[in-house]
Amino acid sequence: MFEKIIILINNIINRKNVVGESNMLNNNLKFCREELELTQVELGFVFGVSRTTISNWENEYNIMLLPKLIKFCNLYNFSIDFVVGLSRKNIQYGKFKTSKKIIGNKLKDIRKKLHLSQQDFCDKCKISQSTYSRYETGKQLITSTNLYIICKTYKISMDEICGREYIDL
Repeated sequence: MFEKIIILINNIINRKNVVGESNMLNNNLKFCREELELTQVELGFVFGVSRTTISNWENEYNIMLLPKLIKFCNLYNFSIDFVVGLSRKNIQYGKFKTSKKIIGNKLKDIRKKLHLSQQDFCDKCKISQSTYSRYETGKQLITSTNLYIICKTYKISMDEICGREYIDL
């Protein structure tokens, strides 16, 4: 029995180191949901997913896809950076739509401002250069995880890369 508990604990630790390596969402998704006084079932209804899926997102067993993350932030007026834990402050942005091209162009602009080749940029983030190239050219939408890793590594905003603009109230 004791050995099974040790194995279970090690599996949880190893999962966190692999899946939650970026510590994405930092449980801010749960905080945001609770601030809105929504249950997991109610939020699941908004996204067309089960309560279990919401729970898995909140506990970092799975990562919310970028379009769903953007939808959540638009619907409830949260910044992406706040929800994923890149910022401790919820900055007010306008509702927005983004695209693979917008994100790709922003990524390319940032990489060029840093005077880095795609390979050097990717090596620092431990992302495949061929995958990143598809993001930058707008052929593929970047994953939430890879966008988080890039933003955390280079200390940039996910909201800005997605094309959100600050609203001065």
